[in-house]
Amino acid sequence: MSQGIKHYLVRSQERVNRALDDLLPPTQKAERRLVDAMRYSLLDGGKRVRPTLVFAAADALGSQVDETIIERVACSVECIHAYSLIHDDLPAMDDDDLRRGKPTCHIAYDEASAILAGDGLQALAFETLATLPGLQAHTQVRLLQLLAEASGHRGMVAGQAIDLGAVDTQLDLAQLQHMHRLKTGALIRASVLMGAAATESVSEQQLAALSDYAAAIGLAFQVQDDILDVTVDTETLGKPQGADAALNKPTYVSLLGLEGATTKARELHQQALTALESFDSNADTLRQLSAYIIERGH
Repeated sequence: MSQGIKHYLVRSQERVNRALDDLLPPTQKAERRLVDAMRYSLLDGGKRVRPTLVFAAADALGSQVDETIIERVACSVECIHAYSLIHDDLPAMDDDDLRRGKPTCHIAYDEASAILAGDGLQALAFETLATLPGLQAHTQVRLLQLLAEASGHRGMVAGQAIDLGAVDTQLDLAQLQHMHRLKTGALIRASVLMGAAATESVSEQQLAALSDYAAAIGLAFQVQDDILDVTVDTETLGKPQGADAALNKPTYVSLLGLEGATTKARELHQQALTALESFDSNADTLRQLSAYIIERGH
């Protein structure tokens, strides 16, 4: 990973962490346990890949965007991501005890608090977009629509439902890719498109190209996750190693083998680069983020 992209990731993490801390309510309220659980899950040291994609997509267009606006857009995406992780970890879902190297929300607090913390973060994401200052109404609606579609029954939620139903079943490659385009890829795609839309200067042709880019890196992200699940230990992963294999879930490694999955990740990286051919050097951060996604863990 180049020093440039490493610096960009660190700066993006710092930006979004400050913005998230400001966005969350203080804990000195009657609902302290709920707010504590929300903060515990949201401010827990994640890599902030999705907010970073929001920033990089805006940068790719060479447009100056108000920092408050783009940071709030990035926060809304991360709130949805954090909510999804809380709920995915619940006993009724993946039943995980460890997330990012620490106890999952329902272990640190309790199951009811975890459910409510996830609900609270989901609502906060849309409240954040609905109260953005200085944007035209049609842009605000577009941002809300992009996030809602990515989060709901045509996106992330549908992918999780397919994932739960895939335990102890055999999926072919097309079915596995469909599941991950929804479960993982939908929010990654929304991150890129929302960052671009927030500039209010993006063309439909540029959005189509960015959508192709995001589709490729969304799948690449999951392929690399599957590779790391069998090549990296629990301490490094920050979550139980081999969890998918233990649940007998289909993965890219189980379908393609380790070498085949690695090749698949590289092919998707190349597809992402091809999608950005019409963009100038302002999109170099997006190009480097695609490489970072398939190099994680090395």
